[in-house]
Amino acid sequence: MARRVLHEPTLRSILMVEGAIHKAKEYPTKKELLESLPMKMQYQTFNRIIEYLLDSNKIILNDREIVWVFPENPKLKKLLAESVRVR
Repeated sequence: MARRVLHEPTLRSILMVEGAIHKAKEYPTKKELLESLPMKMQYQTFNRIIEYLLDSNKIILNDREIVWVFPENPKLKKLLAESVRVR
């Protein structure tokens, strides 16, 4: 059954959520994260962003907590860019 989407997230809102997760001192729950955002957004839009971040392997859900797992180290990024892809 197809789900009706009322609002698609904008790049600005995706970056806002990414930044909030990445900068969080402790791993937030979805509710804590939504309430900590500087701008309000609809819950459906917020869930679409969380789904996108999960699908792109930037976050994982550990029990109820959201954990940022995307590599941010410049040295690691360079190594990944120069590595040989194994099939």
